[in-house]
Amino acid sequence: MKQYGHLEIESKIINFWEKNKIYKFNPARGKPYSIDTPPPTVSGKMHIGHAFSYSQQDFIARYRRMKENVFYPFGTDDNGLPTERLIERIKNVKSKKMSRKDFIKLCVETLKEITPDFIQDWKNLGISCDYDICYSTIDKNSRKISQSSFLEMYKKNLIYKKEFPTLWCPDCQTSIAQAELEDKKKESLFSTIKFKVNDKELLIATTRPELLPACVAVFINPNDKRYKNLMVKKATIPLFNYEVPIIEDSSADIEKGTGVLMICSYGDKYDVDAINRYKLKPRVILDKNGRLNIENYNGSIKEARNKILEELKNQDLVAEQKKINHVVNVHDKCGTEIEFIPTEQWFIKILDNKNNFIKQGKKINWFPSYMFKRYENWVNGLEWDWSISRDRHFGVSIPVWYCKECDEVILPNENELPVDTLETKKFCPKCKQIAIPEEKVLDTWTTSSLTPQIASSLAKNKIKIPYSLRPQAHDLIRTWAFYTIVKSLYHKNKLPWKYIMVSGFVTLEGKKMSKSKGNVLAPSEIIKEYGADALRFWAAGSKLGEDLDYQEKDLIAGKRFITKLWNATNFVFMNLKDYNNSKIKLDKIEHIDELFLIKLNELVKNSTDSFEKYDYAKAKAEIEKFFWNMFCDNYLEIVKKRIYNKAGDEKLSAQYTLYQSLLIIIKLVSPIMPFITEEIYQNYFRNPKSGKSIHLEKWPSAEKIKNSKKIKTEVEKLNLFLEILSKVRQEKSNNKKPMNAEIILSVSKEQNNKIKDLLNDLKDVANAREINEGEFNVEFV
Repeated sequence: MKQYGHLEIESKIINFWEKNKIYKFNPARGKPYSIDTPPPTVSGKMHIGHAFSYSQQDFIARYRRMKENVFYPFGTDDNGLPTERLIERIKNVKSKKMSRKDFIKLCVETLKEITPDFIQDWKNLGISCDYDICYSTIDKNSRKISQSSFLEMYKKNLIYKKEFPTLWCPDCQTSIAQAELEDKKKESLFSTIKFKVNDKELLIATTRPELLPACVAVFINPNDKRYKNLMVKKATIPLFNYEVPIIEDSSADIEKGTGVLMICSYGDKYDVDAINRYKLKPRVILDKNGRLNIENYNGSIKEARNKILEELKNQDLVAEQKKINHVVNVHDKCGTEIEFIPTEQWFIKILDNKNNFIKQGKKINWFPSYMFKRYENWVNGLEWDWSISRDRHFGVSIPVWYCKECDEVILPNENELPVDTLETKKFCPKCKQIAIPEEKVLDTWTTSSLTPQIASSLAKNKIKIPYSLRPQAHDLIRTWAFYTIVKSLYHKNKLPWKYIMVSGFVTLEGKKMSKSKGNVLAPSEIIKEYGADALRFWAAGSKLGEDLDYQEKDLIAGKRFITKLWNATNFVFMNLKDYNNSKIKLDKIEHIDELFLIKLNELVKNSTDSFEKYDYAKAKAEIEKFFWNMFCDNYLEIVKKRIYNKAGDEKLSAQYTLYQSLLIIIKLVSPIMPFITEEIYQNYFRNPKSGKSIHLEKWPSAEKIKNSKKIKTEVEKLNLFLEILSKVRQEKSNNKKPMNAEIILSVSKEQNNKIKDLLNDLKDVANAREINEGEFNVEFV
């Protein structure tokens, strides 16, 4: 057979899978193993992180499919901000400069153009979803389910609307949730400013002097003896000359700065909490664009900061300045520093149920198990209810109208869903006035958190909650995992899945890959050079949950494995031309072949155990080691002379073992390397009695060992055989002799007795003219 050409073969195999509907879900096959597949965000091409985590979940999907019925749908998350920004970039438009109707229309049309190519990346990687069961989080069905979820929770009093200092992104012009925050290190100027208390100076250090006109109080720690005489007094704000109360509060850190804390509306979450606790009247000076809106300081935060610092210095109100590195909160979508802006937003209640979310989350089987701790820490750290409204154009419309006259909240009927409030007129049922539509849209997570329900609806609700598995990356524990658990408990009073497997990140030289860092690799280019199987082989080298550094040597190792498997297959079937499987009698199996099959049986058991524990990395490592060492380096060499020179039962035994062992090996490796194993199966193993595809074959079953003590002795015998063979090869190598150099071999009497029924095989593979008893020795003839 010709050399393995991955591009040609992979393209051919993809077409074969699609034409024959190899991965089509069939409800008639029995109770399914259901997978809540992550819908990737449509924001460009597949990135290496996708290839990494989706390969790992596909290892499990392919393994389960060889054991049972599998429900493995596909979806795309395309109602979020990344998709909105992609459309703006592709079409060179700004959403806020268009009507919502026109922008949504443009988004939908553009998605129709780009989504097929986007999905093709997943097909090229060999992700074995049923692409006929495919949804978009902005399609009609998903919008209907998302709005229905909103209405149900609203009626259960789980959703409310409130004006509140909200996490706000001035760049994206929308509120965001706590889960969308990222920490970013930033160099800032730490300025110590002179406040006044009566005629005395009170020094306060801050990185945000532009918030001086927003100051509403000063906190001093009650245990700070330096300021005991200042309690119950008032401080005068420099430049702006108004007074604020001085309050004793332990949140003032004695060790930080001067130990005195300036409370502003709003600098951070602690300010929000402090103002609420003491019912202080806010002085809001920032608008939604992140600009100050007070006299003489209209402009950006940076401009106002510089101007205020300059004026403070001119009036000798700055005691000290130094540069510091500190952590600031930024929006994970754009990297912009967030502000707290009082806006009216919608929230889902979660704070009151934190303990239950932890209790229920503990019932899910987490792989790896320590990922539950991340979930628990996240839930314990929640400080606000889930903010679900977004001030954007593109998204699922919040299905609410308001009556201006009587404040009546008007909801649609279920049969009206999905509904766009801006395109639908509603009248108040009480005063008959035209109602005002809600202009905000739902955060994308309020729809993505319903992926089990969305996917089930496409299967005519034959798939029930809980699903079997949720696969995802660890950065989505705080969002997708948590929010799906919340929604499932609120709607069904059930957990959404039984198992959750969590992948790590891909790093390059120890740093997480991201577009902003400019260190992103395109899987399409890697596949072009090395093949999808090699890329998947690399992804299987990392334990679940662990980050993996991208190194080209791992791709090269994958390609070497492919070449070796291809060449080994050619060798096996070159020697099976006269093989008739029906002629073999199992009682005629040669002892060395029997021992090899025992070792293979052990591999099947271990690999199955590993896959059952979602430890594909351990399975891959054991299969790889067995294939290289046991099968290629040893067994193929052991049987060569028998295959070439012998006839009858001796040769038939070797042929039977080669055929069966190679079939089992490609079945074991097929979840990880689906393309080459399919090609080998189609060329050599498929027959009228077998299945259409290796991926629809039955997973090999390990035979139960009845006499384990005897088997252990037999395995020890084979290990001794291989140990002697290894020493012989080492001697030939040390003496710079070819491996087929003829020798006279001496082994100890004890060793000779242990492997006496394997001596002929040892002669063949070592090319020994004779084997004598004595101290181990290799004599070259």
